[in-house]
Amino acid sequence: MSLVIERPQAITIGVDGVSGRFPVNTLFCVGRNYADHAIEMGSDPSREPPFFFIKPSFAVCNGVDAMTYPQFSNDVHHEVELVVALSRGGRSIRVEDAMSHVYGYCTGIDMTRRDLQAQAKQQSRPWEAGKSFYQAAPCGDIKPIEQAGPMTQGSILLTLNGKVRQSGDINQMIWKVPEIISRLSELFVLTAGDLIFTGTPAGVGPILPGDDIEATIEGLAPIKIGVSRNITKQ
Repeated sequence: MSLVIERPQAITIGVDGVSGRFPVNTLFCVGRNYADHAIEMGSDPSREPPFFFIKPSFAVCNGVDAMTYPQFSNDVHHEVELVVALSRGGRSIRVEDAMSHVYGYCTGIDMTRRDLQAQAKQQSRPWEAGKSFYQAAPCGDIKPIEQAGPMTQGSILLTLNGKVRQSGDINQMIWKVPEIISRLSELFVLTAGDLIFTGTPAGVGPILPGDDIEATIEGLAPIKIGVSRNITKQ
């Protein structure tokens, strides 16, 4: 098939112990999937149906030493999350079949322009400006599920300049990975290369240019990244 313009370069993530890279399609994110985070954001942590938002593939930030502080915000927050990478997609996937669609896992950070998100909420508008921007989704290298296992428990931690900001266990997720995949596949068409950010524990907070961030999930490659100042005038 011929194309009328040049195909954009693929966004990829490194794979732990593998020379090839994982091609990224769509990023799906689960909102308020840890009870303590739901409470700190002013919501009821009861097991209501999960809700989702989407980030574009250009938000992925992998294999760099620093992310650029985004424009048009003075209140950017970190949210450390377990990320699920899909090897194949589908529609209406049953919970009991969901794990057969998983390629592996990685550590991720859902960066949020909290001030723009809050403004959108107040005006009953979509969140895209708060959630979807360049380098809004730093990711560590993916560990294939054959090495990582099911990842049903394990510590999840984020430190800022050496001080612990977020700490929890992935077994505290309200909706588990197979349930998330199944529900997503009812609402959307899932595709190989999709990433699913599964929610964050309490302790989200602001980052600033010059900060050093380290995000770790037990058994996965960590993220160690600095925050550089955007030199573009805002």
